[in-house]
Amino acid sequence: MRLRSEENVMKKLCAFLALVLSLAFAGVTFAQEKPAAVPDKPAAAAPEAKKEEAKPAPTPNKGDVAWMLTSTALVLMMSVPALALFYGGMVRSKNALSMLMQVFVVFSLVTVLWCIYGYSIAFTEGNAYFGYLDRLFLKGTFDPAKGEFAMAATFSKGVVIPELVFVAFQATFAAITCCLVLGAIAERAKFSAVLAFIVLWFTFSYAPIAHMVWFWMGPDAYTTAKVVDEMNSKAGLIWQWGALDFAGGTVVHINSGVAGLVGAYLIGKRIGYGKEAMPPHNLTLTMIGAALLWTGWFGFNAGSALEANGTAALAFINTYLATACAVLSWIAGEAIFKGKPSMLGAASGAVAGLVAITPAAGNVGIPGAFVIGTAAGLVCLWGVSGLKKLLGADDSLDVFGVHAIGGILGALLTGVFNDPSLLGPGLVEDWVTGKVGYPGMGAQLWIQFKGVITTFIWSGVVAAIAYKVVDLTIGLRVSEEDEREGLDTTAHGEAAYRM
Repeated sequence: MRLRSEENVMKKLCAFLALVLSLAFAGVTFAQEKPAAVPDKPAAAAPEAKKEEAKPAPTPNKGDVAWMLTSTALVLMMSVPALALFYGGMVRSKNALSMLMQVFVVFSLVTVLWCIYGYSIAFTEGNAYFGYLDRLFLKGTFDPAKGEFAMAATFSKGVVIPELVFVAFQATFAAITCCLVLGAIAERAKFSAVLAFIVLWFTFSYAPIAHMVWFWMGPDAYTTAKVVDEMNSKAGLIWQWGALDFAGGTVVHINSGVAGLVGAYLIGKRIGYGKEAMPPHNLTLTMIGAALLWTGWFGFNAGSALEANGTAALAFINTYLATACAVLSWIAGEAIFKGKPSMLGAASGAVAGLVAITPAAGNVGIPGAFVIGTAAGLVCLWGVSGLKKLLGADDSLDVFGVHAIGGILGALLTGVFNDPSLLGPGLVEDWVTGKVGYPGMGAQLWIQFKGVITTFIWSGVVAAIAYKVVDLTIGLRVSEEDEREGLDTTAHGEAAYRM
């Protein structure tokens, strides 16, 4: 009977996914109202030179390309194996394989969706919220007849990388963000429901927010002062505001953390939560996962410079330093308030530091890394203890307390420590001349706050609708019997450990 039930659920899931994809294509196309005369454009690609001013097309620097390919591989490692081991060690042994399976499959699913339509929604010219479908199935990124690759802009005039490198790099961001959500609803969600939810949330939350925060026309589009307003108007909404998010404080961490919290509320608490002990079953795995996350995060943050340059070096050292500071501040807080520092605390502190420095990595100086990392350890410790009790949700692996809270902290402090008077690098205020400045702490903080709130609300609303749709069509939660037995055997017919 269970086998027949599971077959029926999978059939429903396949039909559900087909419906979602068709609605996504129709909805995005309708919302865009694309003029017929608009030509296809690569994401943030430099515009073509006028015929009368023909110049040789920029050639990618091999060092930049090598660095970006390496960074992409490092970010892939952050999910499988790093996040899978980090999460897998934190659940109970009867659900360990299930957690590994969810991360592995969701990462694969989102990678495929990204290459079908996600990249096009996020990184092509459209409106302030969505890109067009010009890059559907990565159309136009490579011309086999001519042997030519489309190029994507970086942050320097005349510097490009092959667009396919940018596609792959950003695919790993999209995939790990969706995997992060899984920790909040661990140990009681149906596998089919997880996949269905991810399709919806990725389509209507991750891709649009990535567009709003990160899409712009590239530095080479800013040729004269006359075109500045026009080019700015083509960027994503939050980019237009001037919000700073170097590698994903809003796009990745607040986005996933809010979706996780909404899921924890809607799916309900685990059986026995608050009454039975539910400690991590294998902290060795969790520590290994955290260490791999720290290593892979150099690709995540330093790779977001899109070039092998000084900004990448700044992001690298800030990522290194802030994480170490957060480990120390978290275990110090545990020693003071709980009596003993823990291995779980050290691993969690590392992730908290990595999360908080993400939006700031290339946007603050060394003093900012010290402060952001130290603050992250303490604030996120409160997020998974005091705040978690106030919220009353069973966020199984503290996705909201670490990722959303750490992301908010990092996003706001980026606005403070970007200030050149605090040894920050400032920001480009004029892309025509490359002039660097700073609008003032109050002004930049307000801009950062708007970005945080917009992401928080957008993700929360989309997540609530997506969870509800899935619950009505497939059902979010496994049966009480299956939950007590464990998802390893009931969902996958396997076990992480043989007794």
